[in-house]
Amino acid sequence: MISTSDIKKGLCIKYSNDIYKIIEFLHVKPGKGPAFVRTKLKSVSTGKVIDNTFPAGHKIDDVRVENRKYQYLYNDGETYHFMNTDDYNQIEVNVSNIEGNKFLKEGFMVTIIINTENSEILSVEMPQNVILEVVSSEPGVKGNTATNATKPAILETGVEINVPLFINEGDKVKVDTDKGDYIERIK
Repeated sequence: MISTSDIKKGLCIKYSNDIYKIIEFLHVKPGKGPAFVRTKLKSVSTGKVIDNTFPAGHKIDDVRVENRKYQYLYNDGETYHFMNTDDYNQIEVNVSNIEGNKFLKEGFMVTIIINTENSEILSVEMPQNVILEVVSSEPGVKGNTATNATKPAILETGVEINVPLFINEGDKVKVDTDKGDYIERIK
């Protein structure tokens, strides 16, 4: 059991018969009334994000988890295969436990969160951003750059994102895996 004063980003807790990861929190001490902690919780099983407010001093059940680095190998439909680069053990993860899997490419390193109590895989976290090659994109129209004009481009993993007009086929781009947005071109 932990108190609301121990809340930090990335902490996993048991709440409403599910395991949630704290993605945002804010300690609030209003002028009137008791203090409280406003949190944004993300379910590790469903990925659903909820807002919740805990009163100050409230006791919370924490979940002990381990973050391990794994390398993505391949997928066969609904199952994704990963390898621990330290001991070369391989594990299988269901697609429902992977967020941002549309940006997953063979060889990428991911963080897998494992419940230490029962060795259950809670979730697979993608890196904050990834570098992928543009495989299909229409050429940009010269002179059409007065505004932040974008065009659709298909990346090597098959996902389509909007990129600036100067991006061509064969260019490598950095993509934010949370929002799916273009960040910059990589030379």
